[in-house]
Amino acid sequence: MSSKQEIYLGNPNLKKANVTQDFTKKQVSEYLKCAKDPVYFIRKYIKIVSLDEGVIPFKMYDFQEGMVEKFHKHRFNIAKLPRQSGKSTIVTAYLLWYVLFNANVNVAILANKAPTAREMLGRLQLSYENLPRWLQQGILGWNKGSLELENGSKILASSTSASAVRGMSFNIIFLDEFAFVPNHIAEQFFASVYPTISSGKSTKVIIISTPHGMNQFYKLWHDAERGSNNYVATEVHWSQVPGRDAKWKQQTIENTSEAQFRVEFECEFLGSVDTLISPSKLRIMPYEDPFKENRGLALYEQVIKDHNYILTVDVSRGIGGDASAFCVIDTTTLPYKMVARYKNNQIKPIVLPNIIVDVAKNYNNAYILCEVNDIGGQVADIIQFDLEYENLLMAAMRGRAGQQLGQGFSGKKTQLGVKMSTTVKQVGCSNLKALIEDDKLMIPDYDTISELTTFIQKGQSFQAEEGCHDDLAMCLVIFAWMAMQEYFKEMHDNDVRARIYQDQRDAIEQDMAPFGFVSDGLEEEVIVDAQGERWELAEYGDVQHMLDFR
Repeated sequence: MSSKQEIYLGNPNLKKANVTQDFTKKQVSEYLKCAKDPVYFIRKYIKIVSLDEGVIPFKMYDFQEGMVEKFHKHRFNIAKLPRQSGKSTIVTAYLLWYVLFNANVNVAILANKAPTAREMLGRLQLSYENLPRWLQQGILGWNKGSLELENGSKILASSTSASAVRGMSFNIIFLDEFAFVPNHIAEQFFASVYPTISSGKSTKVIIISTPHGMNQFYKLWHDAERGSNNYVATEVHWSQVPGRDAKWKQQTIENTSEAQFRVEFECEFLGSVDTLISPSKLRIMPYEDPFKENRGLALYEQVIKDHNYILTVDVSRGIGGDASAFCVIDTTTLPYKMVARYKNNQIKPIVLPNIIVDVAKNYNNAYILCEVNDIGGQVADIIQFDLEYENLLMAAMRGRAGQQLGQGFSGKKTQLGVKMSTTVKQVGCSNLKALIEDDKLMIPDYDTISELTTFIQKGQSFQAEEGCHDDLAMCLVIFAWMAMQEYFKEMHDNDVRARIYQDQRDAIEQDMAPFGFVSDGLEEEVIVDAQGERWELAEYGDVQHMLDFR
């Protein structure tokens, strides 16, 4: 039994720092074996708590041994595992080995919630308490959120956020259940932490999770599978866990549901429930890396001579919440394809028009359509009047027909863009679903696909899931509404395009005529427009106003 001078804070299972340890020859041999082989150390000396049997030796499954070997050999690891497969236990066992046999190293245990991270540290501490005294390092610090050993090694447990590890250097960062970390936090984390990770030659990152939609974890996993990042991928099937067979599967489905089983045990990347685009389609939508990316602008294709491009814009106030966004779509032939996108939540509305026009000019003077409900009206005004960009599309109110797309209209009921109304959103969402699911619109951008996985039905409309964003998704909704407009179809018909130009020229000449429009006061109460639609004069005022909308 150890004396009180040798134990840490009255815990007989913990050795205090600066206590001399005598070793037998056998212990020295064992120590050297453990230091060399983490699998050997875990198999022989790690203990865990069993609900039925209490503290018992940790008997690793075959796939767990394989995981430890990968952790040891490779810097970057990502693993997709079913629920209740011992994924956290095997990682914490490896982390304990790492801090015991490596001096002056820092380890971070990060989870989607801080209590979860502290619970995993608690498991590691329990395993530590059950080590033989001669294998232990002396304790300098021991609490729920951290552990410090006399060899200079430390472990920190916290939530996954950029602030959790900012300004600190770590030798291993373990991200548990990373799929459950909100996308914007996951992105901020990697933007902040990755420079620290990449600065060291031996720094390790271990990412383990059960899938939860198509998010940052999905992207890292998919990129690992196709070899476009440095992560070594490990996938574990539920049948690799002893005791799980067809009977167990059927029983689990009966107690939960088929969909839940597919996500939690089959490890399928299903999106949110009630997404606009079907989950089966979202799962197989391929994405690419942009050939150029800077400050929110990602380019996927160089401009092609004589191709037609459309740029649709969704504007925010630029105060760090929702982002201002636009996408550029090649509409020359079917399928249409997104060739560029922009997303930035810091850009001011007064600066955004210059970026929009610069990109539009690059893509063959692309047509621009802005959403003008709020601050978007200011952006459209700058594009039209200050920057004098000619290819800004407008919309005219046509009574029960709603907003009608066009260019160069005049009159009181015309605006420099489209107002997002219930009707516009319904039509846009319906057509967007058809375009994507019928492979008539190709989206190579991961961020856009990610937004679509959380773009869900709420009431009679669609919007971003709580804590998510839909800025790029709304750009696509605007485009899909536009694609249903007669003017859009005419823009892509060369013969009709020529007729539109001639009609506009005739209208200008008419406006310049010496007497303009002359009324004899005998007009009919109903007129018929160029599309054959009938309109009552009482709804709009005089005929002259209607003629402006030919």
